[in-house]
Amino acid sequence: MNIQFKKGVLNLCVLVLLDKQDRYGYELVQKISGQISISEGSVYPLLRRLTKEGYFTTYLKESTEGPPRKYYKLTDTGREYLHEQLEEWKHFSLGVNTLIKEGIKND
Repeated sequence: MNIQFKKGVLNLCVLVLLDKQDRYGYELVQKISGQISISEGSVYPLLRRLTKEGYFTTYLKESTEGPPRKYYKLTDTGREYLHEQLEEWKHFSLGVNTLIKEGIKND
């Protein structure tokens, strides 16, 4: 898949997954890579940036499988940002799909 497509939707994927429940970084990578081929290294900078911008908070939680894990939790500001992003995605994908259908009809 085109790398630019992935960059554009990775933000949204992370926000949507954290809206349902708190998750740690590797868990997010696994969940996303089950649907979209991504590199682990692309998620962590995104998590740091979105945390710095106030969309997530973090906390440590003990793990039975090793050291404590850093969990990410969506803030109220993050939830508002998610809803804005979802609206933008709906408009964007609708426009793209309309153009694709129009192009296919002309073939």
